[in-house]
Amino acid sequence: GPSYADQAIADFLERAKVPYTRMEHVAEETAQLLADNCIIGWFQGAMEYGPRALGSRSILASPVLPEMQAWLNEVKDREDFRPVAPVVTEEDAPQWFIAAQPSPFMLFVNQVAPDKADLIPAVKHVDGTARIQTVNREQNPAYYDLLKAFERITGIPVLINTSFNTVGRPIVCSPRDALECFWTSPFDVLVMGSFLISKQYGDKDIRGHSHVQTASAFG
Repeated sequence: GPSYADQAIADFLERAKVPYTRMEHVAEETAQLLADNCIIGWFQGAMEYGPRALGSRSILASPVLPEMQAWLNEVKDREDFRPVAPVVTEEDAPQWFIAAQPSPFMLFVNQVAPDKADLIPAVKHVDGTARIQTVNREQNPAYYDLLKAFERITGIPVLINTSFNTVGRPIVCSPRDALECFWTSPFDVLVMGSFLISKQYGDKDIRGHSHVQTASAFG
């Protein structure tokens, strides 16, 4: 699907008059926000075609808090019992999910390993299973690097992945789509390419920079 280079994203943000920060270390900085339990819109590379978001147009979160599943369902404006899916590095999948095999398209359901279940409660269905996506560096370098950075911080090579959209809407395609979904949904941070956009928290955004939301964000 369509992809957008950093320059195209920056040009859009400048036209929209949206404050942003350019990150030097995207994986590491984003992983720290995830470890701090921020919910993040992740917009990287070419859009996927198909029924699943596979790490190019995704909403990502930490699996550590049990309540994260309900929070994500609030973000997505859907029923609070709906499950969310984990993404895991391919090499670590067998340690975290029983009989896991490569599953880059999120096609298989596995039991969460009993000794890991309490570490990633947000991704378990009521029967202890999860529909997993596995990722290796060759398939999606940015996504893989983010998982490894999160593992370095938390010891957990697993994130929650759900599609970057809200109920009744298609998965976002363009920077404009992503920004509109971000402004109209209750999640914390948008990472597009190398750029971080965050919502206002009091007078400061999540990274401590002044932030003013403008109506021209949709222009």
